[in-house]
Amino acid sequence: MRLRNIRGSRNIEDRRRSGGGAKAGIGGVGLLVVLAIGYFAGIDVTPLLQGQDPYAQGQSGRAPTPEEERAAEFTSKVLATTEEVWADLFREQLGQEYRPPVLVLYSGVTQSPCGGASGATGPFYCPADRKAYLDTAFFATLSQRLGAGGDFAAAYVIAHEVAHHVQNELGILGQVNEARQASGEARANALTVRLELQADCLSGVWAQAVGGLLEPGDIDEALNAARMIGDDHLQRSAGRVPQPHTFTHGTSEQRSGWFTKGYRSGRMQACDTFGADRL
Repeated sequence: MRLRNIRGSRNIEDRRRSGGGAKAGIGGVGLLVVLAIGYFAGIDVTPLLQGQDPYAQGQSGRAPTPEEERAAEFTSKVLATTEEVWADLFREQLGQEYRPPVLVLYSGVTQSPCGGASGATGPFYCPADRKAYLDTAFFATLSQRLGAGGDFAAAYVIAHEVAHHVQNELGILGQVNEARQASGEARANALTVRLELQADCLSGVWAQAVGGLLEPGDIDEALNAARMIGDDHLQRSAGRVPQPHTFTHGTSEQRSGWFTKGYRSGRMQACDTFGADRL
């Protein structure tokens, strides 16, 4: 992704020097699956990691490494592209004003109105304060542990969290949350799948709008990331037979398919996963 001449966003809240926490280790497939669930489901899996590494060291007040600083700069620039794209699309396609989110960078642990955030929680969006949260260690995990390398794979995940903010701006998050609270577990999971697939589609809409910044292979990186975080792939990686009624994000095929639909159309209206008979 060509970002050299792109400005950085002003909507960054950097908490990386204000706190930290221990990192723990689980070997092999177990680590991949635990981290994948945390990073892309917005679920705190810290209890699964605690106590696994007696040599893990705290990081309170630690200065970011050069690699982490580059990751922060990259994040800021990607966030800036989302601000410009969604401001234009809200005005052109909806006749509305877009209010961008703040993105919180942290290292180790931090707090949000939606609960505690840690490296195990990974990127997530909190509608209560209209902020997205990102641990700067995420990019290495994305590439090294989850098999989704490339800068545009990381950009896609940032765009996905911003897409949840777009859903919040449109009132979709609140409506779905009310419906989930009034539903049984299977129905609530099905609604969550549609919410996540819509965010994937909106990420594709963003990708189409920044087409002039893309390099050969970028879209393939995003599609690979979408496939790597499909519920069916994650469950198979854990040695389990996929159980569709437990899915909360959709299959690999669905996630990559809805991203592609948004990318090809460039229109928010194409992302009506709630009105679709077939996902």
